[in-house]
Amino acid sequence: MNDNRGPQDPKTAHPRPDFLQQDQEAPGWTGPMDPRPDHGEDSYRGTGLLKDRKAILTGGDSGIGRAVALAFAREGADVLFTHLPEEADEARETACLIEDAGRTAIAVACDLREEEACAAVVGRAVEEFDHIDVLVNNAAYQMSQPDGIGAITTEQFDRVVRTNLYAMFWLCKTAVPHIPAGGSIINTTSVQAYKPSPHLLDYAMTKGAIVTFTQGLAQMLVDDGIRVNAVAPGPVWTPLIPATLPDTTEFGKQAPLGRPAQPAEMAPAYVFLASSRASFITAEILNATGGTPLP
Repeated sequence: MNDNRGPQDPKTAHPRPDFLQQDQEAPGWTGPMDPRPDHGEDSYRGTGLLKDRKAILTGGDSGIGRAVALAFAREGADVLFTHLPEEADEARETACLIEDAGRTAIAVACDLREEEACAAVVGRAVEEFDHIDVLVNNAAYQMSQPDGIGAITTEQFDRVVRTNLYAMFWLCKTAVPHIPAGGSIINTTSVQAYKPSPHLLDYAMTKGAIVTFTQGLAQMLVDDGIRVNAVAPGPVWTPLIPATLPDTTEFGKQAPLGRPAQPAEMAPAYVFLASSRASFITAEILNATGGTPLP
């Protein structure tokens, strides 16, 4: 991360508290969280890596999405990001961070489970920006079901698959004609793709599919000059956690570094993959798991 703090021990670079039990209604909110997630507000320093790039970012209202939006803006990009209608207050905070960096922020309230909504997002970006340099498919949904597969309702399964997979497919399909050579698609997968937790069975399944989709689409788009990669985060302290997990007191302690990541620690991976510094990198999964080895 481009900041001014100097080298730090990764085990203690960010808070490593014993989290209290925290519960929220889905989709979750940043404000009530303790500790409050760090999106890089006071630490991220841009160096122009994405100067004048035009980006679409899904799930940009909070968590990893907000951190990526902030980092992209401080690197010089204009950002159109999506959020659920009920996340309007969260979205305004993200928009302010982008605008404070001197860049254009466009917040689009929508439900990406519908193909028409995905097409409208791309259409709005093309209308505002003329083209798309970076597409980040980050929006996701999970819900823990510790009682096993029998507790996963068809309604939940449908929401997880449509949010995590259908939306990514529709957005890529619609956006590709508007991404010039040198553009980039970045998908968010997860450590769950490789080491699935039983209580997140349906979520982990979709994250595995994202790995395959990323690697296949990358090969498909090589001749178009479009790179396709993914980031695989480990445990990250975002509003999705208190809203979807029954026990937050031990969250992240399973990582070898002994703590969950803060969203700010994920953003540099997306910046790198979006930038020209990653010009020879495509079909790759950048693992940011806190030390958990992945294939």
